[in-house]
Amino acid sequence: MFITKKSLPRRTVLKGAGVAMGLPMLEAMIPAASAQNSAEPQLRFASVYTPHGVILDEYVPTTEGSDYEMTQILKPLEPFRDQMQVFSNMKLNTANTTGSGHATSSCTWMSGAVAKDTSGADVEAGQTIDQMIANHIGQETPLPSLELAIEDAGAMIGACDGTSSCGYINTISWAEATKPLPMEINPRVVFERMFGYGATTEERLLRAQTDKSLLDSIMVAAASMESRLGIRDQQRINDFLENVREVERRIGNLEGRMREQGSNLAAAPVEIPELYDDHVRIQFELMALAFQTDTTRVASMMLSRELNQRTYPQIGVPEQHHGVSHHGYNPERQALHALINTYHSKLLSDYFVSKLADIEDVNGSILDNTVIYYGAGMGDGNVHSKDPLSNVIIGGGAGQLLSGHHTDVIAENGDSTPNANLMLSILDVYGIHHDELNFSTGRINITKA
Repeated sequence: MFITKKSLPRRTVLKGAGVAMGLPMLEAMIPAASAQNSAEPQLRFASVYTPHGVILDEYVPTTEGSDYEMTQILKPLEPFRDQMQVFSNMKLNTANTTGSGHATSSCTWMSGAVAKDTSGADVEAGQTIDQMIANHIGQETPLPSLELAIEDAGAMIGACDGTSSCGYINTISWAEATKPLPMEINPRVVFERMFGYGATTEERLLRAQTDKSLLDSIMVAAASMESRLGIRDQQRINDFLENVREVERRIGNLEGRMREQGSNLAAAPVEIPELYDDHVRIQFELMALAFQTDTTRVASMMLSRELNQRTYPQIGVPEQHHGVSHHGYNPERQALHALINTYHSKLLSDYFVSKLADIEDVNGSILDNTVIYYGAGMGDGNVHSKDPLSNVIIGGGAGQLLSGHHTDVIAENGDSTPNANLMLSILDVYGIHHDELNFSTGRINITKA
């Protein structure tokens, strides 16, 4: 191990013209006096939402414990089963309230609150746990939190589902009960927001046309820093910068493809990848990069919005997702819905969880120091049912979380357990302790303590 007499601060950044880029965790950031015991790991939190419910028979394991047989929908996450906790027979307490089935799913998935029934701008739901965590651990980072999505919220305004405002569908993150946070869909905007480049349409257009790299302005600073580091840290910085360049290159390639196809860059505030797989991949890579550079420790991602009209011909589902979710219990249509559910799990596994597992961090990998909350706000999408539903958490939580298993959390009286119970337990991991949260009835055991 390379040990310095004077450690490098964790918040060290590489600076250039208009750029400030955080660094990955380096051995030189571990104080010499405590190097043998390692530094304290930084906890991260990520939430990833999938819409329109799931096919529960293909999602929920048939047995409990650690030796359960992996189901079709969760199969892509098999490599991480030792760090994946599956919970079944949960519920959102919005099932018997006014408002639409879709809107009251996504907006309360991270709070367990009840949303106000309105089609106007006076939306109201509960503060979500990602923002509670951001308020607690996100004040030391350049961005307290990061909220990403795929579809344009501007296309969904007014009443989207019965009497419910589109504001409930356009985000899963709420800073306050009356303050939904916008989800950014543009990778270029996210990239430049993370590292400080100018974000006007004209500047983005100029860089896209000249293929200028953000890294160009920090290479002198990077070379100077590397000369003062050990071999392992030099290699880590080289690998990190190459990864940043690859992410930036991929964004540029996607933009170039759109120019070739006749897209008007100047008219578009950002370049939005045309292919869904490309879009999801680059958003997940940006989330991982944000965690690696300590740009933020809290991030949320919507794989798609409720009521979206997206089709998935690339996996053999040419029909709209929303329509497929109303399958009428037809086995063939249920199979199509399960294909979409499985595809979403694969995207999460391949482009985010695997990435975090590969990035070194204190006492292991970034995945070891993260809690990923993944799932849907509905169980049976055919009838908009929020009882029962099933969600999972993935990661090590800096050594706090139990090893992988499936737990049926149904109560002794046969009722499903409120999702808010799991929210309370996740908050505990971050040192945020509440006696109750919305409709919680207790806690779910997710930690070793």
